[in-house]
Amino acid sequence: MSLKYSYTTADYLAWNEMTGLIRRLYDDRNYTISLLLACGSFWGLRISDLRNLTWEKILAQDTLIVVEKKTGKRRMITINKPLQKHIRACYTALNKPPLTQYCFITRIGTVYSVQRLNGIFKELKIKYHLPIDHFSTHTLRKSFGRQIVDKAGTNAEMALIKLSEIFGHSSPAITRRYLGLRQQEIQETYNSLTF
Repeated sequence: MSLKYSYTTADYLAWNEMTGLIRRLYDDRNYTISLLLACGSFWGLRISDLRNLTWEKILAQDTLIVVEKKTGKRRMITINKPLQKHIRACYTALNKPPLTQYCFITRIGTVYSVQRLNGIFKELKIKYHLPIDHFSTHTLRKSFGRQIVDKAGTNAEMALIKLSEIFGHSSPAITRRYLGLRQQEIQETYNSLTF
């Protein structure tokens, strides 16, 4: 629960920072959190849907089908080759747990709570000196969206239309605001003024 009048909106983490963090966590043998960050930022799923993933759903497959917990909508996600490789590496490093086991479990065998994950993310921000103000589980979804828009370049409006569909937003304008693009554009307007 957040404090009254406190800022609770998550920020995005730049893609090179996100992928670098995923690699560093893997190198530091924090395989579960490395995999969580990878899946979240590559698929743009909410944490409630990530927490329900089992190894059999994500291992050695090209496609993941998820019925989103919040919306009830069915999403079909392509698991690209680099992410498949990372999933297999994490699975092996975690001593090949049973395929029916949830992917993101604690040392005592329970699925991580959202609150605990947010605490871990705050610790990661400090430990790895991440250039982000508000780092939480929702950062993964926002980082996914920002990377899609940034990668689109001159086709950013088309990317926003696609993301609007992926995120289940009613319009690209909502997606633009969700990703913080609207606020960024407003700030750039102020910064364009000179003496």
